[in-house]
Amino acid sequence: MQKLILVGLCLGSLAAAETRFGGEFRKERGEFGTCTDIKKFIGCAQTVFTGKPFHIAVGSLAPGNGMGVGLAVVDHWSTTNWRNSWSADGVTSRNGSWRAGAYVNLVWSKQPDIIVDNQGAADETSAAEAVQRERLVLHLYSEATSLNRVGFFGLGPDTKDTARSFFGIREIVTGGSTVVPLKFTGRLNMALLGEVNSRLVELRSSPGQGSPSIEQLYTPVTAPGLSATQPGFAQFGEGVRVRPSAGNLRLNYLVRLQQFAAPGNSAFSFQRFTVDLGNQYDLHKDTRTLQPLDHNGPNDCSMDPEDTEHRCPQVKFPTATSRNLEGSIGVRLLIQESIVPGGHEVPFYFQPTLGGSDIGGNHMLGSYQDYRFRAPNSLLLRFSFEHSIWGPFGVMGVYDTGKVAMRRGDIDFSHLAHSYSAGLTLHAGGFPMVQFLFSWGGHEGTHTTGSMNSSLLGGSARPAFY
Repeated sequence: MQKLILVGLCLGSLAAAETRFGGEFRKERGEFGTCTDIKKFIGCAQTVFTGKPFHIAVGSLAPGNGMGVGLAVVDHWSTTNWRNSWSADGVTSRNGSWRAGAYVNLVWSKQPDIIVDNQGAADETSAAEAVQRERLVLHLYSEATSLNRVGFFGLGPDTKDTARSFFGIREIVTGGSTVVPLKFTGRLNMALLGEVNSRLVELRSSPGQGSPSIEQLYTPVTAPGLSATQPGFAQFGEGVRVRPSAGNLRLNYLVRLQQFAAPGNSAFSFQRFTVDLGNQYDLHKDTRTLQPLDHNGPNDCSMDPEDTEHRCPQVKFPTATSRNLEGSIGVRLLIQESIVPGGHEVPFYFQPTLGGSDIGGNHMLGSYQDYRFRAPNSLLLRFSFEHSIWGPFGVMGVYDTGKVAMRRGDIDFSHLAHSYSAGLTLHAGGFPMVQFLFSWGGHEGTHTTGSMNSSLLGGSARPAFY
């Protein structure tokens, strides 16, 4: 199945290259002509992995499913008031897992307002980060992901690491989301968020993994939603995001409410309330934000939608006049709570996890196994430090503490698990972010993780898996 998808994507892209993308393709091919000089290796690598209209797509699939490699195609077009783009990609990994999707971004072309003080002077922070200010954006997407190895240890905070099992899952997410800026909020840089999605899930066994397949240890009672068929979900979401900057301090605060409705099986309908409070203090004035950019798709690292060349950030190396240092200190509080009517349950595959990395590749409580703790409610508090050491290479340190809970009332700051992590990072131009982290400090040993983000640096986030 995955091979047919990739072959079809490749053939369709190559056929289109002779028509709509002919000029861009010839330009990209010309860039490869300069690759004979070893000094231009980085530029050639950027073309291979971030170029337009075609580039090699790489990125980690969910933990345990390996590195995905495939092909991506990207195109831009403009109208009087909109700067738009679309992309498509398909990747597969060595264990047979795969992901394929298509994405459309529609971006209102008017530049965000630069805040002016009473004397008529533009605010320096706002002028420097005008590209980062909220814009009106519409996202349309359809993405299918198939994973052959996802861990399950049971539900709640008191599960045993010896209770591990594995399952396979395929999910198709089709829908759209929007970002609507609120101009009257000024320096708060506030926006309303909305989303409408269809979620189709199919579970399967996962034999031959070194631990039993999930149906050998668990039942629909101990793993709600574990059955021969899974219902389709209509999923809606509304939220408010605030992203102000003051000097070297950047805030990224999100409050969101989501509704998961299963028309064919109302016993699995529920709501999720999320509070995500991110705080970043930049240690150098040239430190760039690593937040996803809404005006791009996941396969696009363009810095500015108004740039007709759609240029990606360049790889920075030390020079005779500048060391190009970047660094930041971060504090993040993430709370996810499920609102479940009486007689209803949250399917286990839609419940957040802590430990190692979650199904979206987010590193949380790294010293524990991937997907170690799972429940309808979770809390994570993170303190992080990151700094460049030479060019795009850097070091990172993280302290995580958190918990999962079966009941909303149990989400508090008592009886928290904790974990320390340290390692290396790579933020090279528009290449996907890479992390290698060694974690310790929990009660179940140590854990080493390596991951490459599934989106380009500066690209938007992909549709969430849950």
